[in-house]
Amino acid sequence: MAKISESDLKAMITKSDPASAKLLVDHAKDLGRQLKNANLTTSQIRAIFGEVRQIQAQLSIGEQERERALRKLILLKPKMAYRARRERGRGVEELTSVLDPAIDLIVGGSDQEIQGQHFQRFVDFFEAILAYHKAAGGN
Repeated sequence: MAKISESDLKAMITKSDPASAKLLVDHAKDLGRQLKNANLTTSQIRAIFGEVRQIQAQLSIGEQERERALRKLILLKPKMAYRARRERGRGVEELTSVLDPAIDLIVGGSDQEIQGQHFQRFVDFFEAILAYHKAAGGN
């Protein structure tokens, strides 16, 4: 599986210019096709994506919920690692290898706060992966 470079991932998550958006689409297209070829199912992707959507909903509620959302986002990493180990095939593991470092870019440095715009770009990337996986014939 082609690995996304740290600089490309950082540009996709932290920048909002057209070049980074194109980079996001290109990588999502490649990754969606590779995950389909690794026999990753749409339901396996949606299991993780559903949790991301719950976090997104919590972020819009209020400050106390933002803290819970941050906690859920940080705890998503071990959940993904567990799923990657439990599921047959390497699809979940390959998806996790991309999403895990992206989560690190979303959570701020020492202040441990979710960077809202970064999180939205992460959601955009994840949605694009799901769309391209389906477009490539993923079940």
